[in-house]
Amino acid sequence: MEVVNIKKILIVEDDLSLSSGIAIALKDNELSFVQVQDLNSAWIQIKNTSFDLIILDINLPDGNGLDFLKELRRNSTVPVIILTAKDMETDVVTGLELGADDYITKPFSLMILRARVQTQLRKVDSITVDQIQLDNFKFDFVKMEFLKKNASIELSKTEQKLLRILLENRGHTLTRACLVDAIWTNSAEYVDENALSVTVKRLRDKLEDIPSSPQYIKTVYGIGYTWVVT
Repeated sequence: MEVVNIKKILIVEDDLSLSSGIAIALKDNELSFVQVQDLNSAWIQIKNTSFDLIILDINLPDGNGLDFLKELRRNSTVPVIILTAKDMETDVVTGLELGADDYITKPFSLMILRARVQTQLRKVDSITVDQIQLDNFKFDFVKMEFLKKNASIELSKTEQKLLRILLENRGHTLTRACLVDAIWTNSAEYVDENALSVTVKRLRDKLEDIPSSPQYIKTVYGIGYTWVVT
């Protein structure tokens, strides 16, 4: 299954040499990095980009990374690794209680950092959706109950498959070939080339307030589709 899925990592660290060192140590063809030096810049990036992992320093020029983490966890489950000074055990405890996924104490081995980052990214890859609540939607793929603003929505099996794979990969672009393969599995070679476009249109008609100007199921021209993280 071919997925256009470059993992995006946000590094929030005011020490430029350390931030650059982390990016160099983690350099990989399947990873991209955004480096910021303060919390305000981090919020701007998060509002405009869906990240797969955040590496977060605690002591930053415009605030405390733990306050940032607490606010982030109100509406995001993105994995977070916190960076903390060796003698700040209380920061580690507080960070984990607030929802950090892991921590690394400074100074640290870049080899250990790489291992811990890969562990968190593997968790992202293994995410599956059975039940999910997003904005005005409630989707239960086990009971096959789908609600928009508490009103029931009838979805065909094909529409359910499309919705599920989009949600499991939300924030990432899925190619048309990937979607066809996932939805029609063993019969892809017999599927009309317009079948996916028709299924996308029907799902938009049922979920979007303005189907012609979708908020969630976006077309990525020349590639495929994505469920936008709002």
